[in-house]
Amino acid sequence: MKEAGGVVVQREALPDILGSDDGRRESEDRNTQSRKRDNKNMYRMECKMTVTPERWSRWPGFRALTALLVVPSAACTASSAPQANERLLIDGGTVVVMDDPGTVLEGGAVLVEGERIAGLLAPGDPRPSDVAVLDATGHLVIPGLVNTHGHAAMSLLRGLADDLPLMTWLEEHIFPAEAALVSPDFVYWGTLLSCIEMLRSGTTTFADMYYFRDDGARATIDAGIRAVLGPHVIGFPTPDFASPAASLADAADFMERYRDHPTLTPGVAAHSLYTTSLEDVAAAVRLANDYGAPFQIHTAEDAGEFATVSGLTGMGVVEALESIGALRPGTVLAHSIYLSEEDIARIAASGAGIAHNPESNMKLGISRAAPIVEALAAGIPVGIGTDGPVSNNNLDLFDEMDTAAKIHKFAAADPTALPAETVFRLATMGGARVLDLHDEIGSLEPGKRADVVLIDTRRAGLTPLYNVYSHLVYATRGSDVATVLVNGRVVVRDREVLTVSESEVLERARAFREQVLEVMRP
Repeated sequence: MKEAGGVVVQREALPDILGSDDGRRESEDRNTQSRKRDNKNMYRMECKMTVTPERWSRWPGFRALTALLVVPSAACTASSAPQANERLLIDGGTVVVMDDPGTVLEGGAVLVEGERIAGLLAPGDPRPSDVAVLDATGHLVIPGLVNTHGHAAMSLLRGLADDLPLMTWLEEHIFPAEAALVSPDFVYWGTLLSCIEMLRSGTTTFADMYYFRDDGARATIDAGIRAVLGPHVIGFPTPDFASPAASLADAADFMERYRDHPTLTPGVAAHSLYTTSLEDVAAAVRLANDYGAPFQIHTAEDAGEFATVSGLTGMGVVEALESIGALRPGTVLAHSIYLSEEDIARIAASGAGIAHNPESNMKLGISRAAPIVEALAAGIPVGIGTDGPVSNNNLDLFDEMDTAAKIHKFAAADPTALPAETVFRLATMGGARVLDLHDEIGSLEPGKRADVVLIDTRRAGLTPLYNVYSHLVYATRGSDVATVLVNGRVVVRDREVLTVSESEVLERARAFREQVLEVMRP
């Protein structure tokens, strides 16, 4: 069966890593999910794709795959769904490995087998012949970026309230809006919207703290992004649970269900000690410890937080967290701005990490920069986060890196503070360490998950290239990302997200706008 200018190809004959257009899972609203679960063949039966010369030429990275393309057309069955066990060679780019020595291979190659990186090849090394090849000439090949703190579903509220102090912003605008608007559909579509933005700008892993965990999880899986999320507690009724105890009552089911998922790491979150009792935070920590899971909490974000927490607990913020065993590897202390020397020593001794969110902090008028230089000197794992889309207001980690590097130079009156290579490490291996996922992601070392990003440097703002870290931190933008792999699967190709229908997600987001305006109308 043929079409003009093209050949109909069986999807199962193509490597799953190619991320063909048929691989997009059409986004569905919550009411269609039971039908989708009951009819798993609905997606799998879409086993044919049309490859035209024009479409293929739009992605010059893939050289001729004639052996894969010239196959007879045949009926598809559910059992023919492709498996992530193909081999791909990303060849000819500048490979920024982010291993401890800081290896950079100009003209090198990354060999991907299934879900993992199988090897790195220097320019002169022989190339295997039995692989699909992605031509990375003119590209930087980097590990996927790691966003260590955010609230993805809040993309549907972006721009609703700006230019306000933190507590005014939260208590008079954000919390009331969430109480009136947040639902399972809101979380699913808002999270998908953010996943598209993150994937297109090179983020392959993000840590999230929000409501309706099952719907957020479903969105990340549909998008094909790696995520850390799960049960969340806060000390007042929320759209999904009446109390922290109710939130934790069936949390074990979520933790068990996703314990071995390839892209979703179940984690536990407590909003903060200024909104949630120490007892409830301790219960959340115990759940995280039971599953060896990451634990997230807003920490020392506001100038008045110490006084509030001290009044409630008789201890400072970090001291109180230490008292309940919350300080341990895999704990993500979001913000950590108002830290004393004693706080830094406590965190350093524990193995807990810090999620640094400079743009959100600046936008909310926080009066100082987080002590990141001091934290790094003390050996604390530090990653970079965007915070939520309503307090940033974008999810581009390249923007965040640029800001992080410059704000600390400005604050210290020292141009050597946080050099570019250090900042890029924070957005990759640093973030992976904060989430306790550094054995799996954060670098392009063999054996790790194949989360890989290709940046097209063939534009005026990135030419010529002298120092890869300088370009990555000070010059690159999310719009320069051309191709993204998550877990060995191409999810962005030629700047287009392949896993979900972006047009449908945008349409849903516009529909939510009308609901928001109606609810928030005075």
